[in-house]
Amino acid sequence: MSAIALDREPTPLPRPVAPPRHTVLLVVLILGLAVWGASIQQRAASHSRSLPRPHAVAPLYVSLMIMEWALLLYVAKGGLRRAGVSIRALVGGGWSRPRDVAVDVLLAFGAWGVWTAISLAWERWMVADRAAGVGALLPRSPLEIVLWVALSLTAGFVEELLYRGYFQAQFHALTRRSWAAMILQAALFGISHGYQGVQACLKIALYGLLMGALARGRRSLRPGMMAHAWTDIASGLFRI
Repeated sequence: MSAIALDREPTPLPRPVAPPRHTVLLVVLILGLAVWGASIQQRAASHSRSLPRPHAVAPLYVSLMIMEWALLLYVAKGGLRRAGVSIRALVGGGWSRPRDVAVDVLLAFGAWGVWTAISLAWERWMVADRAAGVGALLPRSPLEIVLWVALSLTAGFVEELLYRGYFQAQFHALTRRSWAAMILQAALFGISHGYQGVQACLKIALYGLLMGALARGRRSLRPGMMAHAWTDIASGLFRI
């Protein structure tokens, strides 16, 4: 009996979502913003040692939202447009019926539950080195709470689009390895929060891996965006 060879169509290679130069400049910009965040945290820490309450954080929340949307604009106009990729395509997924929304909501809260369990285990077994000034930057007044929620929603959308969308897709195209892309974007995500301390940096990178796996498994950023936003809201309002 003779064997019949069947032609298989080759698996298409992952497509870059921006020019490489744009990605390099974006990484440099994020690292610069991380250094700026570290300087803010250090000032907040010095205030918390000498004053019962640092200066109002509402202007900081507003400036952070402006910064996040500016990053999104840079990604959309300077990177995605040049590669012919839309934000909608990068987000992926789609809600054509109520069941699609329900599935993404359940996935989002499932991911948040997994992360909460990981966080509790982390706090139990690891020595905390959370930066002293971080707690002083959490909301207290009604205005700060409203702005915190707005900032959390902004971060949920922009940061998931940036790290699990742009960077994960771009690193996948550059390395040809999905696992390498998830690790690289998670590492960059952790480093961008490194001002909170070394262990916090590692913990946040682990969160980036979880969100990266969720985005790849669902082929959509929607559940990750919801999980990210709720994680930030809960951390500021309920301290969890």
